Amino acid sequence: MMNSPITPTVDYSKEGVQHGFLKLPYSRDDSAWGALMIPITVIRRGEGPTVLLTGANHGDEYEGPVALVKLANSLTADEIRGRVIIVPYMNYPAFRAGTRTSPIDRGNLNRSFPGRPDGTITQKIADYIQRHLLPLADFVLDIHSGGRTLDFVPFAAVHLLDDKAQQARCEAAMRAFGAPYSMMMLELDSVGMFDTAAESAGKVFVSTELGGGGSATAASIAIADRGVRRLLAHAGVLEEAPEPTPTVMLDMPDGDCFVTSLNDGLLEMCKDLGDTVAVGDVLARVHDATRTGVPALEYRAKRAGLLACRHFPGLIATGDTLAVVADIVTPKP
Repeated sequence: MMNSPITPTVDYSKEGVQHGFLKLPYSRDDSAWGALMIPITVIRRGEGPTVLLTGANHGDEYEGPVALVKLANSLTADEIRGRVIIVPYMNYPAFRAGTRTSPIDRGNLNRSFPGRPDGTITQKIADYIQRHLLPLADFVLDIHSGGRTLDFVPFAAVHLLDDKAQQARCEAAMRAFGAPYSMMMLELDSVGMFDTAAESAGKVFVSTELGGGGSATAASIAIADRGVRRLLAHAGVLEEAPEPTPTVMLDMPDGDCFVTSLNDGLLEMCKDLGDTVAVGDVLARVHDATRTGVPALEYRAKRAGLLACRHFPGLIATGDTLAVVADIVTPKP
């Protein structure tokens, strides 16, 4: 396979703290010989594990970028043993545009792995991460939230894996992150995901969903701040970490967890995030937005559990995920 067009301005083997870029040539109308400069920080001291920390896999999710740029600006080499690689704005064009996908090629980075070195901008970014960053890592944390269209209870997440020993390592890292909730997450579309790429490479991989609505809160950023340091300590890279906190274990065992809207209209949520629901409870109504006198369509829970996710905007379209109900494995202490 051809070499990646991306060249790092940092040396992954060098001791100390380096702030630099992943430089991707990008010829365009306003810069004929221009480049896309993706910020990266590498912190190394001695031998030890490598942890890869990423944010803005989707450009409208902000807990990761905020927590990771703060960490990049504050973590010193004296505090660690091993190596920390921080890419706070992984899909940099999407991050700068405040959109889920790249404004350059409409690429969804989290559906573009393993990527292509001779592909679109998004595919080139995915290829570099797949072939040059993932092989360096022992642990990978990819921080997500719901972006502009979804909102979640704050959870860290892992997936069911064929390799149960690897899954156990991922679950231990998820619990170490210490989000208020921890999810065994079901992906309806896992093809091309960064998660799948990291897990297939045998890495300890943890993802998150820490809120949504296209913004971040003080509370959700604090969860990310504490969780990143706890995971670094769990990996053996950081000696000190915030005190652990209890987590509620959740599970998404099958497709019945997802409630999909079957009509367009005005969304009326009847349950809030974090509410417990019973089978048959009305989760939401969708009202006809074109006229009065038309009964709303009710959407009911197909399973008992906790409302873990909801559609965020006030208008909803046919095919949108309206809600996710997760099983409660261990209740709040």
